[in-house]
Amino acid sequence: MRIAVNTRLLLPSRLDGIGWFSFESLRRIVTDHPEHQFFFLFDRKPAQEFIFADNVFPVVLFPQARHPLLWWLFFEWSVPYALRKYKIDLFVSTDGWMSLRTDVPTLTVMHDLNFEHADDYLRRSHQRYMKHFFPLFAAKATRIATVSQFSKTDISNVYGVSEDKIDVVYNGSNANYRPCSSEEIEQTKDRYSDGFPFFLFVGTLSRRKNLANILRAYEKFKQSHPNSDMRMVVAGSKYSIDSDLAETMQQMVYKDCVKFLGHVDSHTLAMLTGSSTALVYTSLFEGFGIPIIEAYNAETAVITSTVTSMPEVAGDAALLVDPLSVDDIADAMTRIADDDSLRSDLIQRGRIQRTLFSWDRTAALLWQSIMATYNDSINQKSISK
Repeated sequence: MRIAVNTRLLLPSRLDGIGWFSFESLRRIVTDHPEHQFFFLFDRKPAQEFIFADNVFPVVLFPQARHPLLWWLFFEWSVPYALRKYKIDLFVSTDGWMSLRTDVPTLTVMHDLNFEHADDYLRRSHQRYMKHFFPLFAAKATRIATVSQFSKTDISNVYGVSEDKIDVVYNGSNANYRPCSSEEIEQTKDRYSDGFPFFLFVGTLSRRKNLANILRAYEKFKQSHPNSDMRMVVAGSKYSIDSDLAETMQQMVYKDCVKFLGHVDSHTLAMLTGSSTALVYTSLFEGFGIPIIEAYNAETAVITSTVTSMPEVAGDAALLVDPLSVDDIADAMTRIADDDSLRSDLIQRGRIQRTLFSWDRTAALLWQSIMATYNDSINQKSISK
């Protein structure tokens, strides 16, 4: 079989959640299935590290698809052209986008529909484009894969797609995430938190990640623990600092105790996670929430939200809080900082919960979904005859 894959988010040193999903699952699939040919569709010259095996054939399409008009040109013109040129039997898109101008059987991976549930999670132009096209993608796709049972139900409810058409393909966690040695912890604290213990936030500085409420909670924690050396470390690139976050940062009394690192590489992020007192991941909306599993693998405690997919991923191994309640988040910080036995219990529970998620399992589930897509297309052709 000749399988084309949308790999435009495979970017060296710039892999985000969807990028890691693509990288980890595809490199396993292509090596496990040498009997098939895989045509990776990039929007720029690819790094050699993404050509995982001899059965991978890189194809560079234009334009570089990073904005609505360029998305449309890439997926509605360049992709159909490539699918015809290379006589593709099946198209897989790992980031939710796909082409409406092709009849090639298509599996699209819709990680979540956050843009359908709030008007200020994305840039307005991006949000308009996605709210227009994603319902059409959902209807057109032969099958849909997604990363949690929550997202499966959400896609079905919002777009009126039968759940029989949607497969759950859970995320995994980067192998860099492991328990840190005492020496590594001290070195990490010396470098990033003035030698003091710290809570860790991971994510882009966007409203959906709820950093404003996390900083308010940290301020409340510090007010109740004036002698605490606990720092707050923020690791993530700037997406959009909204007025609420900017105002919160400006008004903080303990702003000097907050360390903004910007974007950090995966190795550094793993060291930060394994060295932190707790990961504070109280997002407003997640299709999965990879940092939760990364923290479990690094054996640190987790504070996360009671909403969307996060309880499903966290299981009983995290403190679950209302992300809109500053008091809830601050109370969870206090409980973990003050109670070593609670923190140890959460870490032990995390060791159990993490066994449910691995990139090997992700690749196996994605391949099952690919084959189900192919079989569905055969059945649809038989019915139409």
